[in-house]
Amino acid sequence: MLFYDFEVFKHDWLVVIKDTNSKKTTTIVNDPEQLKQFYEEHKTDIWAGYNSRSYDQYILKGILCDFNPADINNHIIVKKLGGWQYSCLFWKMQFYNYDVMTNKFFGLKQLEGFMGNNIKESDISFTIDRKLSENELEEVIKYCNHDVEQTMQVFVNQIEEFNSHMGLIKMFKLPLKYINKTKAQLSAIILGADKVERDDEFEYEIVDTIKIHKYRHILEWYKNPLNKDYKKKLDIEVAGVPHTFAWGGLHGARQNYIGEGILVNSDVGSFYPSLMLQYDFQSRNIGDKTKFQNIYDTRMKLKHEGKKKEQQPLKIVLNSTYGAMKDKYNNLYDPRQANNVCINGQLMLLDLIEKLEDKWQLIQSNTDGVMFKLNSENDLEEYKSICNKWCKRTRMTLDHDIIKKVVQKDVNNYLIVMDNGKVKSKGSYVKELNKLDNDLPIVNKALKDYFVKNIPVETTINSCNDLIEFQKIVKVSGKYKYALHGDKILKEKILRVFASRSKADKGVYKVHNNKDTPDKIANTPERCFIENGDLNGVKVPRKLDKQYYINLAKKRISDFIGRSN
Repeated sequence: MLFYDFEVFKHDWLVVIKDTNSKKTTTIVNDPEQLKQFYEEHKTDIWAGYNSRSYDQYILKGILCDFNPADINNHIIVKKLGGWQYSCLFWKMQFYNYDVMTNKFFGLKQLEGFMGNNIKESDISFTIDRKLSENELEEVIKYCNHDVEQTMQVFVNQIEEFNSHMGLIKMFKLPLKYINKTKAQLSAIILGADKVERDDEFEYEIVDTIKIHKYRHILEWYKNPLNKDYKKKLDIEVAGVPHTFAWGGLHGARQNYIGEGILVNSDVGSFYPSLMLQYDFQSRNIGDKTKFQNIYDTRMKLKHEGKKKEQQPLKIVLNSTYGAMKDKYNNLYDPRQANNVCINGQLMLLDLIEKLEDKWQLIQSNTDGVMFKLNSENDLEEYKSICNKWCKRTRMTLDHDIIKKVVQKDVNNYLIVMDNGKVKSKGSYVKELNKLDNDLPIVNKALKDYFVKNIPVETTINSCNDLIEFQKIVKVSGKYKYALHGDKILKEKILRVFASRSKADKGVYKVHNNKDTPDKIANTPERCFIENGDLNGVKVPRKLDKQYYINLAKKRISDFIGRSN
């Protein structure tokens, strides 16, 4: 594989390419002929870059076609147009591009920050209206080289994304050129979908296997033509729990709930794919619908055999199809069928809740499952018996997990301790962190230790001396001219901030493009210091204000507990 990154200025361009096989780095500056020769030697290799699907591949193709890369850069960055729109020649070029960016909400610098790496920016402005000097070019090359190394590190930390992508291509014998497609696009190709324009988005049906009595008014809400509007939603109490029924899924949860005992989380197995198969809710753009059934059957067989790795590509096709049916740029686009899946899914869960609520306490419900608290372990057989009747009628399956403790702030933030001791969590306060999502890790750990192990937050925070554990990554978007530390203008738009005890340290602010007065950057300390260098192995300095993190952890705990049941 080749990892690459382009930097484009008005009168200069350069690319840094790292070959994982030879371990050689190639740097090309303003030399189209050298790039053409390199491309010819490596056009059968896979090229990988960060956001390269939207940017770098078109710069490379443009230079190979003798276009001015600055014009293409302007087309993509300034005019905000797709690189593919610049020239039809781009479609005809062989180029196996893999985009390492799997989450469009995180830029490379943010991920570098999460990993604790150097996120300092170059002093060289992209708006320079002249040729760069030798020293300026050297600095740009240094930073470009750093970004390629960081892209490689991101790739390694999410290697399963690449493996699943290649798994799809290998399993379904697709040409390697499709490595540049998204997983949803690959799913459309695998299922042989051809886009058809229709105008029946809200002509959905409610299947007759749903039997709702007490909550009939919720079912009628979906039948009312006045509610056929994606902006509308129904907020209503179900089983003593506030719920929202909308066009993207069902959500309901007891607020500020802490419970221990016998709790059961019942998830519908492969819910949306099962609805598509059992009720013919597949995209109507699929010519041969047996393909989806065969993929489902093969995946279930491999799953039951414990072959997790082998069934992963099939799972991707099954799970990405629903979202693709809502994507107007995807060949699977069929919003009526997507509405059929989502609405009937919600109503089936409401049906299940209605059958269980008189005997047990509902704790939460979500898009594909419900959680109930039983009175005792003796209730488990009866609970499963009612669920099995529902499964038989609806043609769905349920997987039951036994839980011994739930700490729930709301529908989007909760922590669950399974009966085997495993902890599952959701929400910004307690979610499972990793190297590529590592914001305020010490506060996250303090909350989990407090709720699961009854360890005081002071103990967790005061005993930690690794600076990276206290980092807060801040992004200043393009809507702002610059960031400020006190009254000092910063060149960086990504900042790594820490609470400070020093009175000499000030807060961090940002200045909007349309105003001159600064706004405080949200969720940052009143006094902080910034460290955008490499944090790996760095210990906390004396001026780090650990009390700030203790107070923040306690505030989040109070947000969770509230007036708990």
